[in-house]
Amino acid sequence: MNLKKLLWNGLFTFVFLLLMGACTTQAVPTSLPTPTKRVSPSPTMLPTATFTATPIPTATAIPHPLSIVGMRAREYPGSDIIIEETLTTGSNYSRYYASYLSDGLKIYGLLTVPNGEKPAEGWPVIVFNHGYIPPDIYRTTERYIAYVDLIARSGYIVFRTDYRGHDQSEGEARGAYSTPDYTIDILNAVASIKKYPDADPDRIGMWGHSMGGYITLRSMVINQEIKAGVIWAGVVATYPEMLTNWRRDGRVIPTPRPNSWRTTLFQQYGDWEENPEFWDSISANAYLDEISGPVQLHHGTNDKDVPLEFSESLFYQMLDDDQYVELYKYEGDNHNISNYFNLAMERTIEFFDRFLK
Repeated sequence: MNLKKLLWNGLFTFVFLLLMGACTTQAVPTSLPTPTKRVSPSPTMLPTATFTATPIPTATAIPHPLSIVGMRAREYPGSDIIIEETLTTGSNYSRYYASYLSDGLKIYGLLTVPNGEKPAEGWPVIVFNHGYIPPDIYRTTERYIAYVDLIARSGYIVFRTDYRGHDQSEGEARGAYSTPDYTIDILNAVASIKKYPDADPDRIGMWGHSMGGYITLRSMVINQEIKAGVIWAGVVATYPEMLTNWRRDGRVIPTPRPNSWRTTLFQQYGDWEENPEFWDSISANAYLDEISGPVQLHHGTNDKDVPLEFSESLFYQMLDDDQYVELYKYEGDNHNISNYFNLAMERTIEFFDRFLK
């Protein structure tokens, strides 16, 4: 058989096999095929016996009492302010031992009211939040006298409340950092002073020292009616910072005591790396973009009770959130800013005059 005939026989065989579908050559696809969708069974298709794990709390769960969201959801009706006793007058203002209601408790405080003709809209108000003093030795008329005097003589109503469990105030003094109690008392004080006939309800500021600074910052991210705040040597750090960087006399606080607020929160909710959502939820610093007004900070560089870094950190956090903030540092001064007291008070009053008058 010659070559030409062999070629024709081969071509004939190839065409025959192609027509019969026996050729295994495939064209390369121009696009990938759509994968088949795998449908997971819906919950109703699963046997009920398989649901044995405890459900994880959802966003609709009741927030922790310390959380900013939870505190915003509460009501703070306050009450009428009752004058319990008229005290000796100040240089140009009257002084009263007064009371109001918070959570059904009778809370006492020092109330000062300027003398002279009241402005048509009423006097501007400073709600004054004192720092930590052992509740069993705290006395309404014996603390922060010079601070209150300088603000009061500048044309402000000053309402310095005692918090529950202090002096004659009803209730238990459980502290500021593990319960919302003291902040609740202050927010009810705001509601109460708004009802006071001589007060302008639209011009309310807040002053806080140390623990009172913590309460001031929290109040300002909860209540939008507080127009300006001044904080001296404030406990204004995030909770993780409070747990790790709070020093006494230059020393980091040792391992927390059993049943302390630090230990209790840590045991219940884990550390900030395990549960950052919880620690953010109770830190006012996570809500600075919603703070109610400008803030002025004061801190001594030799403060042995509350680290200067707390105020510095808040200062930069507020700047990052495009909020108005001022920070004054007093070289070598202590927790009470005793050496530069007059200067710090001048700056405080000028700040309130600028934003409340």
